[in-house]
Amino acid sequence: MSLPIEINDMEPEFKALVLDRVPTANLDLCLTCGTCTAGCPASELFEMDPRKLVRMVVLGLDEEIAKTPWAWVCTMCTRCVNACPMKVDIPKLVYNMRAGWPREKRPKGILGSCDMHIRAGNAMGVPTEDFIWTVEDVAEEIQMTDPRFKDMQVSVDRPGAYYAINQNSREPVTEPDELAPLWKILHAVGADWTYPSVMWGGENYCLFLADDEGWRYILEEFVYHIDNTLKCPVVVNTE
Repeated sequence: MSLPIEINDMEPEFKALVLDRVPTANLDLCLTCGTCTAGCPASELFEMDPRKLVRMVVLGLDEEIAKTPWAWVCTMCTRCVNACPMKVDIPKLVYNMRAGWPREKRPKGILGSCDMHIRAGNAMGVPTEDFIWTVEDVAEEIQMTDPRFKDMQVSVDRPGAYYAINQNSREPVTEPDELAPLWKILHAVGADWTYPSVMWGGENYCLFLADDEGWRYILEEFVYHIDNTLKCPVVVNTE
């Protein structure tokens, strides 16, 4: 027969770590009202929900927290914190849970996409020249087949454009025709835009991997290219 848990014997180290990194986490203010759980798309997966997670953190169940794979099914959509009357920041709590996993043990799909984005500038590993060729090829087909868009301008690395727009890298690879609707809208409203060639992939799996270093590297490379080469005043993230 297992012995009851003695709350007073627990030392909530993970809670202290989160509060050190996220002073506004407000974990002790949780009312256990369940509002967070009611709108959570990951609720009940792996027998976990946001309310239960917060209680485990507050009570110091650090070992159980470190083992639960629920951290990887939470979408960090922020519904919970937006609905919470006490603004308990569960998404940042989850982010720190993910960061606590050894990097090599984090989900392979997210890990591989993060590493690929760092190496190739997009999660699909598309060479820059292939991306440019696909953009130009799709644009030329539209210009030749639809008179309404014969003057449509689609470019990569055009300095001075007002908008720099990035793109989900899956589309040029698997659904290149899906690039066209956005272009047509931009053309119809007379938007002055271009794609960057550096870190053009709109997704950022390093964020979801809780890889601060990789996430920072991708953004710094992207921002440097925009600020120093293209000099676009506005960036539009299509993701």
